[in-house]
Amino acid sequence: MPNAQYFSTRGCANGFSTRRYANAQYKCPMTNHYRYIIFYKPYGVLSQFTKDALTHSTLKDYINVPDVYPVGRLDWDSEGLLLLTNDGQLQHRLAHPRFGHKRTYWVQVERIPDADAIKRLQIGVEIQDYCTQPAEVRLLTTEPQLPERTPPIRFRKNVPTAWLEMTLTEGKNRQVRRMTAAVGFPTLRLVRVSIGHLQLDDLQLGQWRDLTTSELQFLHNFSKSKSSPSKANARPSLEV
Repeated sequence: MPNAQYFSTRGCANGFSTRRYANAQYKCPMTNHYRYIIFYKPYGVLSQFTKDALTHSTLKDYINVPDVYPVGRLDWDSEGLLLLTNDGQLQHRLAHPRFGHKRTYWVQVERIPDADAIKRLQIGVEIQDYCTQPAEVRLLTTEPQLPERTPPIRFRKNVPTAWLEMTLTEGKNRQVRRMTAAVGFPTLRLVRVSIGHLQLDDLQLGQWRDLTTSELQFLHNFSKSKSSPSKANARPSLEV
């Protein structure tokens, strides 16, 4: 990502050194007092700033920007891209299920899904009392280049694993995990690699950066292109 600054704020004892990658030509693309940030969330980090459990880190351990909050969430055992802002109106638009922006995940599953399982994921599967919307799903032919997870996934010598790329336009609670389990292939690792046009790119695990001017303009144009959701269905979307 050209002309960007990357930040990581955890100390060496926690596995991250304090680093700042700066480019003198970069300007923080803020509108008035608003801030827009993407963060590469590691495994085991809660998508919140308040600490309500001793066993998990929170966003406060990584991001020292005041008054920003996640748009949706990633569960503690998921990794990848998280968008944060203090722009309440934009946050509401993007988190609301009616707006249906795409989220893409790389999903490591137990065993190798066959064509029938992938077709079912594409069409929609029953999870609890809900049928998922159509999704873009494909089997990756090579393992994606990702940092090692800490702790690593469980490994069984005689059970192969595979990676799926899944693009959803909804975000029910733990949806991806429930979808792959419903077709017989439990999720072992889950990494969100993009939200709409926003991608991890060169962002490293535990780092965050401000959105670039072009990213921010696209984000605002996208949110304004959607009509306002009705109050009858105004239930925020949960990320997986």
